[in-house]
Amino acid sequence: MDYRIERDTLGEVEVPKDAHYGAQTQRAVGNFRVSSLRFQPAFIKAQAIVKRAAALANMASGRLDRTVGEAIVKAAGEVMTGRFADQFVVDVFQAGAGTSQNMNINEILANRASEILGGELGKYDLAHPNDHANMSQSTNDTFHVAIHIAAYTEIQQSLLPAIDGLEKALRQKAVEFDGIVKSGRTHLQDAVPMRLGQEFGGYAAMMELGRKRIDRASDALLELCIGGTAVGTGLNTDPQYRENAIKHINNITGFQFRSASNMFEAMQNLDAVVEMAGALRVLVTSLRKIADDFRLMSSGPRTGLAEIQLPPVQPGSSLMPGKVNPVLAEMLNMVCFHALGCDTAILSSAQAGQLELNVMMPVAAYNLLLEIEILAGGMNSFTERCVIGITADEERCRTYAEKSAALATALNPIIGYNRAAELAKEALKKDELIRDLVVSGKIVEKDKLEEIFDIRGMTVDPADQKGDKSKPSG
Repeated sequence: MDYRIERDTLGEVEVPKDAHYGAQTQRAVGNFRVSSLRFQPAFIKAQAIVKRAAALANMASGRLDRTVGEAIVKAAGEVMTGRFADQFVVDVFQAGAGTSQNMNINEILANRASEILGGELGKYDLAHPNDHANMSQSTNDTFHVAIHIAAYTEIQQSLLPAIDGLEKALRQKAVEFDGIVKSGRTHLQDAVPMRLGQEFGGYAAMMELGRKRIDRASDALLELCIGGTAVGTGLNTDPQYRENAIKHINNITGFQFRSASNMFEAMQNLDAVVEMAGALRVLVTSLRKIADDFRLMSSGPRTGLAEIQLPPVQPGSSLMPGKVNPVLAEMLNMVCFHALGCDTAILSSAQAGQLELNVMMPVAAYNLLLEIEILAGGMNSFTERCVIGITADEERCRTYAEKSAALATALNPIIGYNRAAELAKEALKKDELIRDLVVSGKIVEKDKLEEIFDIRGMTVDPADQKGDKSKPSG
């Protein structure tokens, strides 16, 4: 490979001749040989948005020469489209606070701007990584801002639509299965009847509430500490820089970002990121519950519950012919497990902040974006390849409901809890239906039998009965 010689404050560095990055990036490549992990395209785009907005704000104040500034703006726009993606070569596990990553983009922008202005790669007399691409900025504020922009954008464009899609599919199944009566189960033991539609309606409500939590938490990401530079004082910025930079960020993204209410709090902490991660943790808990329930309810097909059938999407065994597994639910479980690992990394990183800066931002940024990505992708696959195609075995569901000894609960008001418990134990011992024992024992009059053991009626909440005004709407 051919090299060019560049210099930074530590001395000379060999940089690949055609690279758009420079000396500091090359040092980072040599120093941080940790993994194959690199920052996601969403984060790179967010960095480019920050740099573009900063250049526009600096030109507006007259601090940045317009010719140089326009070249940087053009270069940042190219990075936003994915150009130079292969030039972002620094490992996620790198210098604290993301200094190496910030210099990676600064060097790319300076080199590309130099090309636009007719200069050569590695010659920074026309456009400089620090003096021009990083004007009015520090890694400490720009990296933080990029986390917020990237995460908020991915939540709006990927995660929330995925939640909405899953909620819609579950609600459709709730309507489709509303007439199917089944046995409820608590402690994995038979309980009183319910409708399969009610069960799916509960899952849909979990998604609805999860979306609301994420909506609320994501609002904190709209606060940006841009213009705080090193510690929050705004050293080396124009008085109008912060306002103008945010205005340009909003013009580029279409969102309504705003200046942090307290610049020092915003720069010292990752509390907004932790709040967001907390809302994601609730979503993960809900998704795990749904995936686990689907695996239980579809277990069998002959030796399990088999109340529902998940779509067969691929063979389930390399050994057992004809076996089909709940692979989409299994996939979603694994996504959730990994998301919880991301959550732990985020929380640990946030707790490691000291004094005026949290230097663990790179690993927090990577894991937050990864968690959003895999949750969105996992839900989309789960919805499209599993939930939409679920069918139910209505006869099996009703049989389970009628065989449940918990039907003795309906007799509590008539014969009392203790006598009903004896009947339940007798039914299990003799493997008979509660209804049949009531008939043979002449416990209630025959004309009341159907009313008492109307299992469909047992699933209706009295507060939902027509004419009842005691239950609040919605």
